[in-house]
Amino acid sequence: MKEGIHPEYFEVEARCACGATWKTRSTKKELHLEICSNCHPFFTGRQKLIDPEGRVERFTKKFGSQTVASVKEQLKRRKSKAKKSVVSQTVPK
Repeated sequence: MKEGIHPEYFEVEARCACGATWKTRSTKKELHLEICSNCHPFFTGRQKLIDPEGRVERFTKKFGSQTVASVKEQLKRRKSKAKKSVVSQTVPK
C-alpha cells in the first residue's frame, strides 16, 4: 500500500437505535445506526406495512386480490366471447 493516501482505520463499536452493539472497523470514529439486522423487518419476520396515504387500499379496491391464474382465465373468457360474437355475426340466418 502507498503511504499517505489511505484514511485511518479505527476499531469502533457500532450502536443501533434498538440498543444492539457490536465491534467492527471503520474510517469513522463512531457509528450510530437507525436500523440493524436485529430490528430490521426483513430479518426479524415482523413486517409492518405503513401506508399513510392509502395507496395499498386504493390498489386492492381497484384490482382486488388478483392472481396470474385468474387474469389468464379472464383473458380466455374474453377471447371466447369475442370469437362467439364474430361467428354469430358472420353466419346468415
